[in-house]
Amino acid sequence: MNFDLIVRNARLIGADASAPPVDLAIRDGRFAAIGSAQQWQAAEVVDVQGKLVSPGFVETHIHLDKSCVIGRCACQGRRFPHDAMERVSDVKHTFTVDDVHSRARRTLERCISHGTTLMRTHVEVDPKVGLRGLEGVHQLIDEYRWAIDMEICVMPQEGLTNNPGTDELMVEALKSGMATVVGAAPNCDTDPNTQIRRVFEMAREFDVDIDMHLDSGSDGSRLDTLLVCDLTEQYGWGGRVTIGHVSRLSTMPLPDVERVARRMADVGVALTVLPSTDLFLSGRDQESNVRRGVVDANRLLQYGINCSISSNNIKNPFTPWGDGQLIRQANLYANIVQRGDSQELADVWGMFTERSARIMRREAGYGIAEGNLADFVVVEAPDNVEALRDIALTAMGYKAGRRTFTRQPVVLHHPG
Repeated sequence: MNFDLIVRNARLIGADASAPPVDLAIRDGRFAAIGSAQQWQAAEVVDVQGKLVSPGFVETHIHLDKSCVIGRCACQGRRFPHDAMERVSDVKHTFTVDDVHSRARRTLERCISHGTTLMRTHVEVDPKVGLRGLEGVHQLIDEYRWAIDMEICVMPQEGLTNNPGTDELMVEALKSGMATVVGAAPNCDTDPNTQIRRVFEMAREFDVDIDMHLDSGSDGSRLDTLLVCDLTEQYGWGGRVTIGHVSRLSTMPLPDVERVARRMADVGVALTVLPSTDLFLSGRDQESNVRRGVVDANRLLQYGINCSISSNNIKNPFTPWGDGQLIRQANLYANIVQRGDSQELADVWGMFTERSARIMRREAGYGIAEGNLADFVVVEAPDNVEALRDIALTAMGYKAGRRTFTRQPVVLHHPG
């Protein structure tokens, strides 16, 4: 049998460690056969020598439009409250389409180089920045289609009801088709409930999914999550609503967490954990026993909630560092929530692969199986658990069977 590409000696997710590696055959951008390549022919053959071959990584929550602006922003004090939104707001008037495009491209290329093949990026609009951020990021969708599939979630970072002109810009973004998901940030609004209800109206009008920034902070006595659950049920939007952060859950007693979790699971609201940002911003009012602010998504899985892990902000006042490496982000998360056994880590791996694909409703055709698109990454580890323990590097990635990046292995130069 003739194929375009054969990947030899691959270790797949969940494979028995005692079983021999398998070979993957690819034709016309899709997995055509999985087994043994002894009788196969191909124009290109790559031997991965027993390394892990994983489905491409999925970034469900990142802000390309305001990445890499940390050098422009005033210095932040260490303690509470954080003023990240204000510091970004102070420089948004300097954003141009070309500036956003250039910064976002740098961040996007790093994400690609670490194995990401599918991404939802959040982009904010308001009278200060207009549609410039949206336009700068949107250009990347076609430019990098050879390496990654992207969609844009438009959102009102600085508020909606209290920020005249923002509603009209969000509608314009959705009407134009540049944004295909609608977001929210009710924490930053003087009328959080009205913002949430308005975003559901937009979602229904344009028939798009919802992805909200929700319930950051430490006061679990009031949760916008419960209103989101009610509206999700009311409008039949289950499986189309995701909430990010929700750090208040991490401060609540377990019986209260269980009550909220069961409600989310019942109506089909997913959750994205953003460990780097939530850890950096949480507990700034405390001098000792500082809270971590990161939700234990492994616990939420037990109630049937779909969960993902993502990078969120990179090199801006919300998170002054980052490189788009989802394996590193997942390792950080597992460390914070103290999940370390093999099954727990296997579940964590799913939070930036198949579970994230499900959040973006791309699960059909995702994964290493015959007939699926050949979007995959080769990882310098024998399996996904060891990859997380080691924060393993990615060796190469493929989109539709075409190689998108190669990372050369490090060489130690021993004396003599």
